[in-house]
Amino acid sequence: MSASAAKRYRPETRLVHSGTLRSQFAETCEALYLTQGYVYETALSAEKRFKGEEIGYQYSRYANPTVTMFEQRMAALEGAEAARATATGMAAVTTALMGQLRAGDHIVASKQLFGSCRYVVEEHLPRYGIPAALVDGTDLDQWKKAVRPNTKTFFLESPTNPTLDVLDIKAIAAIAHEAGASLVVDNVFSTPLYQRPLELGADCVVYSATKHIDGQGRCLGGVILASQKFIDTHVQTLIRQTGPSISPFNAWVLLKGLETLAVRVQRQTDTAATVAVALAEHPKVTRLIYPGRPDHPQAALVRAQMRAGSTLVTFEVAGGKAAAFRFQDALKLVRISNNLGDAKSLITHPATTTHQRLTPAARAELGIGDGLLRLSCGLEHPDDIIEDLFGALAVA
Repeated sequence: MSASAAKRYRPETRLVHSGTLRSQFAETCEALYLTQGYVYETALSAEKRFKGEEIGYQYSRYANPTVTMFEQRMAALEGAEAARATATGMAAVTTALMGQLRAGDHIVASKQLFGSCRYVVEEHLPRYGIPAALVDGTDLDQWKKAVRPNTKTFFLESPTNPTLDVLDIKAIAAIAHEAGASLVVDNVFSTPLYQRPLELGADCVVYSATKHIDGQGRCLGGVILASQKFIDTHVQTLIRQTGPSISPFNAWVLLKGLETLAVRVQRQTDTAATVAVALAEHPKVTRLIYPGRPDHPQAALVRAQMRAGSTLVTFEVAGGKAAAFRFQDALKLVRISNNLGDAKSLITHPATTTHQRLTPAARAELGIGDGLLRLSCGLEHPDDIIEDLFGALAVA
């Protein structure tokens, strides 16, 4: 499917057909090109490819036909000019940020970040002379006040992990651009089906493709999406020279995952909404957060910015860590795992897993209490999930 043709089709169709490259055998399923390198007809051809004077593949660390298909399909879905795949979601985050920043630059980021993302912002970048300011992502004034003359980029995730705060991407993008900075958005929790950060003013979007895009717990992957200029200037050379490259096999798995993304995410979202209703009135649940509910702290923004809620539900059980652990251990169907977006329902205790590196004070500031749990709803029947949760709550 050509780029012009892809624009005529809806997301569900793009997820099946966009970016397909067929070999001389005209295969139906996308081909898996397990190759490290490529041969050239002549020495002159090799020279020209390395100079960028001839189109063609050189080495799979730089590019690969299967990886290209995944990148083109993601770009068509996101509405981006270009995409580059990476080995993991964190490789996508790190590359998107480090490709822009130099010693002496400054970054402003939301405090409400996945633990590894906070490490990159708080500890990794400062090692290279790039200081960071962390702000309450929901407070626009804090974004404005954090700007310095050397601020080069803003970074946020929305909805946030694990408290599902929703940040005003359009307003934050405007603040960044007024300061001459770019905005990078981690869009994992909403997926490209429910939120389009580029349309809201973001300059770059990153995903952990390990989550909903694979959706079946099989492999790791990440992807960076932006304008062609952004990719060429900040991303391509860094990937080529430092090698956070995705394997062709993983790219192929992710391509097949994209074909069912819309069906899976819709079912998981419907289930999450049903689970949220069931848990909201349970006497042992002291707090429930779900972006599709009217009692969500940013409910109006959710309606304006997102097409639907989420596949995730966050809730707090009475009794702190001990009760949360008893609850998890009593589950029979839902599995304890720090992954999300899987066909199987998964639950994790952020204070001791994804955000365990943060100090107790930092977790408290983010609303990550000892009784807080993050549930990723899978493809099981919602009644079975609810019955399992209620049975475990009785023990907790």
